[in-house]
Amino acid sequence: MNYEAEAKERYGGTDAWREYEEKSSRRTPKENADAADGLMRIFESLGKLKEVPPEDVAVQNEIANLQKYITDNYYTCTDEILSGLGEMYSADPRFKKNIDRSGGDGTAEFVTRAIKVFCGK
Repeated sequence: MNYEAEAKERYGGTDAWREYEEKSSRRTPKENADAADGLMRIFESLGKLKEVPPEDVAVQNEIANLQKYITDNYYTCTDEILSGLGEMYSADPRFKKNIDRSGGDGTAEFVTRAIKVFCGK
């Protein structure tokens, strides 16, 4: 099962899913691919900050950028949703692999820690 099918099965009845479908349906396939590439560029940027403490202002600014990017391109990314995504980024091997491919080994775990700081958890 691909990400989208799995997400629809889990979250299909939520406002976030409806917002995701609305936003993605207004874009061409290339625009959707560009949105996904933009998200991966944020993980690439975060990967360059891995040696900095997750509490550092540069890291926290990039997490804020990640949250805004998700909101602008997919669905309203509340702190609660961002916190859940942060856990998934390092716990789900598929997400971890893709994030680490973009930002280098250890990026997914770093992003998880940085999101915990950002969300105050």
